[in-house]
Amino acid sequence: MAKTTFVYVTYIRTTPEKLWSALTKREFQEQYWFGMHCESRWTAGSPWQLVSGDGQVFDAGEIVEALPPKRLVIRWQHQNKPELKAEGASLCRMELETTNSAVKLTITHSIEREPSRLIEAVSGGWPKVLSNLKSLLETGAVVLADPYPTAGSRAGNK
Repeated sequence: MAKTTFVYVTYIRTTPEKLWSALTKREFQEQYWFGMHCESRWTAGSPWQLVSGDGQVFDAGEIVEALPPKRLVIRWQHQNKPELKAEGASLCRMELETTNSAVKLTITHSIEREPSRLIEAVSGGWPKVLSNLKSLLETGAVVLADPYPTAGSRAGNK
């Protein structure tokens, strides 16, 4: 079966431990993920959910691999939009690699189907979430307060 994959790479001036904490701790997630947070024990085999501020589950699945602070792999299925849920589970791999002055974060999100509306959707969302994550860790503030700003609106900090 064909596979659709989205890859995003960013370099963040931080430590692997601080980046891992930001990826797995609710208080960080809610700041850069537009009020959303993940619920999990962050160990292989444990359930995982992406939850909105009002408690709505957007994505659900399980932790496939957790090797702090180097690798996190999550298998999840979208829960809200029927056409995305129908595509089945996707796999999201997060790799953290120390460089001279930063941590290289590589997100590889894939699904065993081509084409994929889910991968098309996450390819628009990951850059916004990860830009906020990078900015939050480097400056203490996010760059986008709204994931879907209207035309002509100015990006601002939360």
